[in-house]
Amino acid sequence: MDGMFGDLFKMLGQQGPDAWFQTATQLAMNVARGDDGDPNPQPSERQRLEEFAPLVGRHVDALFGVASQPEINAVNRSGLTIAALNQWRPLISPLVDHPATLDLDEVEGGAMMAQLAGSLGPLFLGFQLGSVAGHFSERAWSLSALALPRETDSRHLVVNNVMAFAQEWSLERDEVYVFALSREFVASLVLSQPGTGDALRALLVDAVRESAAAQGDLLQRLQGIINPDNMAAFMSNPEAILEGIELPGDTEATRAINAAAAALGAFFDAAATEITTAMMGPRPLLAEAWQRHRISDARGEDAAAALFGIANQGPHHDEARNFVARITREHGLGAFSALLRVDGLPSDAELGDPDAWYERVSTSPLA
Repeated sequence: MDGMFGDLFKMLGQQGPDAWFQTATQLAMNVARGDDGDPNPQPSERQRLEEFAPLVGRHVDALFGVASQPEINAVNRSGLTIAALNQWRPLISPLVDHPATLDLDEVEGGAMMAQLAGSLGPLFLGFQLGSVAGHFSERAWSLSALALPRETDSRHLVVNNVMAFAQEWSLERDEVYVFALSREFVASLVLSQPGTGDALRALLVDAVRESAAAQGDLLQRLQGIINPDNMAAFMSNPEAILEGIELPGDTEATRAINAAAAALGAFFDAAATEITTAMMGPRPLLAEAWQRHRISDARGEDAAAALFGIANQGPHHDEARNFVARITREHGLGAFSALLRVDGLPSDAELGDPDAWYERVSTSPLA
C-alpha cells in the first residue's frame, strides 16, 4: 500500500502545479476533435462570415455609441475549446488554490489518504473542466453561450456549428451568420468591459464557492476508492468519479449570478435579433429556432454553466426575457448601455422589477 502511495506522490510531484490544467486541456481537445477529426471551416464560409463582420460591427457600435474592431476568428471546435479554457481558467483557479479538505484524523492511514486526496483533488477538477470544455464546443457557436467576464474582446465563432444549426432548422445561412455575429459582437463588447467584468467576478466568487461543495464531495468519495481493490478501477476510468455532480442549491449567491447571467443572455438575444432585423428584415423562424435550440440542444453549454454555479435553464430565464422586453419597449435597447458599467447588472429582485432597475441605473452617478 505504501509503495503504491509513494509512486502516486512521486508522479504527482513531477507534474507541477499546472498539472490540473494540462489534464483539462488534453481531455478537452480529445473530446472536441470527436469522431470526424474536427475539420476546419471551408474557406468560402470563412470569407462569407468575414464579409458580414464589419457590417454587424457598425450596428453594434451604433447601439452602444462606441467604436470597436469588427474582427472575427472563424474556428473549429478545438479553437473554441482552447478559447473557453483560457477564459475559464482564472475563474476556476480558486478551487485549486483553496481545495476542500478531508477530516481523516480517526481513519487508519488518514494522514496519507488526506495528502493523496489533496494532491488528486485538483486533477479531478482538471478531468471535470476538460470534459465540460470539450463537450461545450460540440454545439456552441461562441463564448457568448455563457455570460462570463472576458480578459480580452477577441471573438471566436465555430463556423461548422453555425452552419449545422442553419441546416437543421432549414434557415438561410446568411441570416444565421448575421445573428451569430451580432450576438458574439455584443457579448464580447459587454463582457470585456472592466466595470462589467469586475461586477461579474464579484458575483462569481460566491457562486464558485458554492460550486466548491461538489469538489468537497469528490474528495469525500476518495475514501471509498483509496484502497488496492478500487484504485485500479479508478485509474482506468477517472472520469467516473465525476458522475452525479449537480448544481449548487438555491442560495443568495446562485440567485444573484443567475439573475445577472440570464439578463445578459436575454439582452444578447434581443440585440442580435434587432441587428439581424435591421440588416435582413424580420426573421421570426430564426428567433423561434434559437430559443428552441437553447432549451433542447444545449446540454454542453448547460454543463459548462453549472461549473460556475449558473443554471442555464429555469424560470429566471423567462423572467429575464420579460425584463429585457419591458425595458426595450419603454426605453429602447440603448438603455442597456448601463450594462457597460460596474453597477449595471440587475439584482435578483430587479429582474422581476424592471422599473426599479431602470430608475437605479439611469440616476446613478456613473450614468
